[in-house]
Amino acid sequence: MSTFVDICALDDLEPERGVGALLGGTQIAVFRLADGTVRAVQQRDPYSGANVMSRGLVGTHRVTLDDGTERDVDTVTTPMLKQVWDVDTGEVLDAGGKDRRPLAVFAAEVRDGRVLVADVATSTPGTAGRATT
Repeated sequence: MSTFVDICALDDLEPERGVGALLGGTQIAVFRLADGTVRAVQQRDPYSGANVMSRGLVGTHRVTLDDGTERDVDTVTTPMLKQVWDVDTGEVLDAGGKDRRPLAVFAAEVRDGRVLVADVATSTPGTAGRATT
């Protein structure tokens, strides 16, 4: 079971920008999206090995589901080699021709204007929840 750790005030985060944070001994990247929700993923870029994910580009990516419908997902693009991940699941959406390497995702939420992040990453992609202000 994970414990939520207070990272910062929501007002400390700029929309569509990331910040690096230390969660125990783990470096994470925390993002405030344009809609005011927050996400947290590992800081280490799985492809370059550099701790740069908080400097990545935040955006959306249109994906086609198994049933043929399309939807937009919130994403982060590494500033190094330009791979793209779904920030909710950690799934790599564009591996740039390389093998698929997911990101660890940490559940994040806002309580009383504070950003809280779970101290343990979700064990499998697709299990992190969305957080709203």
